[in-house]
Amino acid sequence: MFTEILNALAHFTIADLVDILLVTLILYSLLRLIKDTRAYQMAIGIAIIGLLYLLTQWAKLAVSHRLIRSFTTYLIIGIIVLFQAEIRRFLIGLGSRSFRRPFSLRSLGERLEDLFLAVEYLSHRKIGALIAVEKEISLKVFADRGTRLDAQLSKDLLVNIFFPHSPLHDGAAIVQGNKILAAGCLLPLPATHNLGEEFLTRTRHLAALGLSQETDAAVIVVSEETGQISLAVKGRLTRVESRDELKDRLLRYMEKA
Repeated sequence: MFTEILNALAHFTIADLVDILLVTLILYSLLRLIKDTRAYQMAIGIAIIGLLYLLTQWAKLAVSHRLIRSFTTYLIIGIIVLFQAEIRRFLIGLGSRSFRRPFSLRSLGERLEDLFLAVEYLSHRKIGALIAVEKEISLKVFADRGTRLDAQLSKDLLVNIFFPHSPLHDGAAIVQGNKILAAGCLLPLPATHNLGEEFLTRTRHLAALGLSQETDAAVIVVSEETGQISLAVKGRLTRVESRDELKDRLLRYMEKA
């Protein structure tokens, strides 16, 4: 065995090294993509099936191996169906991600209190709101569906956007860095969700979930019925109890590479 390893190393080339690094990068990117999502558990299940396939082949368990091999024929279709949201987000990320981060934590930090003060104000007065904060994947395609603003992020402007009977209050506001890129934007609804029947009529919550499934944006929702604040990230919608909790969660998420 030791001799075989030495022979393999003797024939090791630069191309082999590049090949290994490329495969490692692809696997790392896929793991980052599905981390903390429901696809992570599905990926573990698929890995177990692959392990069983190799085990039955090594142990020469003919019947079991043939059964698993027949099942893997449909595995590619199953992966596309189960991971469609993650695949879509991955492809969108490839098309829009640049080497520099469009989202600057320092520039957002300068106006961070305005964002959270506006959310707190809207929550206390039960004024519905939907605010998408861009991370690495560009939200330009969604901003183009609304009214372009390119305005400095401020509490007063956000409150005015979502004030009842405002022309833009029904859509979403998109925040890019320390600017409000656009308002009145239409966001995608999720193909599937597990929020429960009470959310079937809450379009803002569904839109927040839909955008977080397709992109890496963090989406803040304020319910006009209860004033409850929620944060949608990576296809998960979580209730937030206070402005400080929202600030902490949003910052931690935006700081993640």
